[in-house]
Amino acid sequence: MQSLAQFPAVALLGPRQVGKSTLARAIAPDAVFLDLERPADLAKLQDAESYLASMADRLVIIDEIQRMPELFPVLRVLIDQQRSPGRFLLLGSASPALRRQSAESLAGRIEYLELAPFTLDEVGATPENQKRLLLRGGFPESYLAASDKASLRWRHAFIQTFLEQDIPLLGIRIPASQLRRFWLMLAHLHGKIWNASQIAASMGMNVSSMRHYLDILANTFMVRVLPPYHVNISKRLVKSPKTYIRDSGLLHALLGLGTYDDLLSHPVVGASWEGMVIEHLVYNAEPGSHGYFYRTAAGAELDLLIDSPPNLHGYEVKFGLAPKLGKGYHHAIADLGLESGHVVYSGEENYRLSGDAIAISLAGALGIKP
Repeated sequence: MQSLAQFPAVALLGPRQVGKSTLARAIAPDAVFLDLERPADLAKLQDAESYLASMADRLVIIDEIQRMPELFPVLRVLIDQQRSPGRFLLLGSASPALRRQSAESLAGRIEYLELAPFTLDEVGATPENQKRLLLRGGFPESYLAASDKASLRWRHAFIQTFLEQDIPLLGIRIPASQLRRFWLMLAHLHGKIWNASQIAASMGMNVSSMRHYLDILANTFMVRVLPPYHVNISKRLVKSPKTYIRDSGLLHALLGLGTYDDLLSHPVVGASWEGMVIEHLVYNAEPGSHGYFYRTAAGAELDLLIDSPPNLHGYEVKFGLAPKLGKGYHHAIADLGLESGHVVYSGEENYRLSGDAIAISLAGALGIKP
């Protein structure tokens, strides 16, 4: 891993069960591995500074680092005593909170990387794999399950464990039933504009609680909050973000969709494809890029903008083999001064759809060669 060759510490972040530990062991099989969920490993860190100092010549992997934030000042001291690359690989499953904790101590000493569930380039860009990835999502045990039924069973178990065990371990004291209800409501509103007041009214709770619940699911990689793109043009722009369940398999489990036929007959199918495409494109964007959507009060709209200074890339996402564009797309392209945009659809061929639009497969959008 190039980051370990440059930085004293690297943080690999991502949801539980996404494969962080497996990847870490694969890239560094001879490293010292500490799992902060194991009592034996916690015991080794009773005097963390002395123990870790004794491993100064080896890479130390610390799993579930968010469970022991008091380690960060210790790591800073050790890194400053011997500032060499590849000393610590930190694995965590809560992003902004973990970044805040580590940034206070390890600024300039750490690089952050995110490990997402399987993507199309990893599983192989065939139509069958694309359908499976859309239905089951990218968590390894879900995608690789022996059947759709077994995959759905794993996802239901994941959701239950996440709510009843993982969330309390992060120090969050919210009834699992309430957070599940909120998560289910977000699933029904997948790809919609965030309206805290509407959701609060439906749940009989206050707006601040809804924002807190959203932060929890966003911080643990379960939900993507896609902000609107604000640019200095004379247009009235939508100011609220959109929300997406980040893994399509979890979205379908929450909605009770167990087979591909179930998905095709459900109104969420287009939004589900949209969410999966957005996850792929944002995850595979150039470092330093940011993802947005664009919408004006007049109806101009693009599902995704990738801002990679100095370039701006526009994407519309359509499920089906014959994508059609409305006026909102063309107005958005004109508003933003783009020569053309890409329409990412669920087919395989790439072709010009109109003067300002190129229809492209997800594989093509990712630069995957057939």
